[in-house]
Amino acid sequence: MEHFAGLDVSVKETSVCIVDDTGRIVREAKVTSEPEALLSVLKNPGYHFKRIGLEAGPLSQWLFSALAEAGLPVICVETRNFGLKVGMVGKVKFEARIHELVENLPDLAVLVEPMLTVRRVLREQIVILHRRVLAIVRDDDVCRRLMTTPGVGPVVALTYRATVDVPARFRKSKSVGAVFGLTCAKYQSGESDWSGRISRCGDEMMRVMLYEAAQSMLLHSKKWSWLKAWAMQVARRRGMKKAIVALARRLAVIMHRIWVDGTEFRWTRDVAAA
Repeated sequence: MEHFAGLDVSVKETSVCIVDDTGRIVREAKVTSEPEALLSVLKNPGYHFKRIGLEAGPLSQWLFSALAEAGLPVICVETRNFGLKVGMVGKVKFEARIHELVENLPDLAVLVEPMLTVRRVLREQIVILHRRVLAIVRDDDVCRRLMTTPGVGPVVALTYRATVDVPARFRKSKSVGAVFGLTCAKYQSGESDWSGRISRCGDEMMRVMLYEAAQSMLLHSKKWSWLKAWAMQVARRRGMKKAIVALARRLAVIMHRIWVDGTEFRWTRDVAAA
């Protein structure tokens, strides 16, 4: 009976798994990552190895040489080189590209096809759900006004509307940022009084949506506004990450004011002041 072994090598220990030619596990062990310790397991006269796979890594050259000198059929496996290179393809042509790659690999095609089917169904259902979101937003006056804010799309607007729910529960618009965990955490004890990073309390999904809206305005929106100009000044002084957090907090405040006042986003300071 022939045997096969796989060696999962780390700096301190190596996991050894030995199977027979039917795939049944014969032995599993952990030994120190040294040639002597590995040979004490692999040189058992009861094993007739056809192949021993050694994972490539910092110790692979040293261990490979020792096992090869001992007469063992060892190979060094570079796991990062496995797989098929898809290349640059879009979402639409992705499935066709995968079929092209596995055309002459029937064993791999059997494994890939179910995953492609699941991917196709997921994309179809996402389109259906997205259309439903657009239909809801289209018929909702509050969401339409919230979407006049740069960076705020249908998903962000609908998430904000559902999360805030009743805008009157916030006496001041500035309180919204704190509720969503976008204000600095305070620590006070005795003579100690300092402000830390943002608290991250409240609804995490809403906070993520506001981050995405802020990033969209700063990095993708081509139209300038007083709000984007303010955020870019913060980015120059304190960095882009802090600017995104500050803009997300201000977006939460502005969107609440738009909702309460029944207005739309004002692109210039002059209009806002008027």
